[in-house]
Amino acid sequence: MSINKNALIRYQVLDRCFRNNGRKYFWEDLLEECNKALADFDSSSVGIQRRQLFDDIRFMESEQGWSISLKRIRDGRKVYYRYNDLSFSINNQPLNDSEAEQIKSALQIFSRFSGTPQFEWVNEMIPMLESKFGLIERKNEVISFESNIDLKGLHFLTPLFNSIINERVLKVTYKDFKSSEPYEITFHPYFLKQYNNRWFAFGLNSDNLVPNWNLALDRIESLSETSLKYKPSKTDWEEYFYDLVGVTRPESVELQEIVLKFTPEVSSYVITKPIHPSQKHKNDPSGLDVRIKVIPNFELERLVLSFGEQVEVIFPQDFKERIAHRLNSAIRSY
Repeated sequence: MSINKNALIRYQVLDRCFRNNGRKYFWEDLLEECNKALADFDSSSVGIQRRQLFDDIRFMESEQGWSISLKRIRDGRKVYYRYNDLSFSINNQPLNDSEAEQIKSALQIFSRFSGTPQFEWVNEMIPMLESKFGLIERKNEVISFESNIDLKGLHFLTPLFNSIINERVLKVTYKDFKSSEPYEITFHPYFLKQYNNRWFAFGLNSDNLVPNWNLALDRIESLSETSLKYKPSKTDWEEYFYDLVGVTRPESVELQEIVLKFTPEVSSYVITKPIHPSQKHKNDPSGLDVRIKVIPNFELERLVLSFGEQVEVIFPQDFKERIAHRLNSAIRSY
């Protein structure tokens, strides 16, 4: 059974509602959420009626759908709906035959752009999707991607993504590395970014009025939707991260030119894998001179330290001293 765009929107809305432990969704609430999402997608949409809603639920429970396990919990004379397993999501389930065929068709279209300027990413995406979704027949795995499926907090990725798309405000229980106890914040999610095999969510912490609050997904203990009004972001997030290595943007630190000297042994590596998009370099027999324009942060320090004795910080002096201090601290540990 093929799934059209409107049906897919409704299934995604129902999936989100069924996973929400912070609110009771009766059939009237489910219908309202579905029709609101359809109207957001197409302002001319007339929505669906109760009969279509229950047809959608039956399809999601069927083998042709996702075989969801749904509880119907009585509350007085009414019944609300919730997944038996709140970590379940239709987005985490294997593809059915129809979905697999649709993705194969899409990949065939994408493959026509392979090698075309500005579409270099297609070369990497196609084998990743084919391997990820099992769209190619093979006896053994032939490709591996750097990821950590056991990383704590990955199950929050889908609800955070849906909250950004649907503009929902979240109540997040969080425990950072410095806190002995978890704490709650009201969070307006805006952007998701992966760095060094960890996922981070950025958004407005409306309790502290911080517009670019950073949450590591592996430090989130729970989250739930609220009925608060969502405040859209005014930040260009691509621009926000362009001046950074990693995800940390220190306050009151300005853009600086960093000058590094790499030994000849690693010069080719740094040329073929620049440490930042702003990188400019000059190569000679003594090594590689690299200049980048970034906001110095903890991640940049760790990157420089990872080269050990094969790199020297030339400028600025304060960054050079920070690296020297960390190296001296490391030496004292031995």
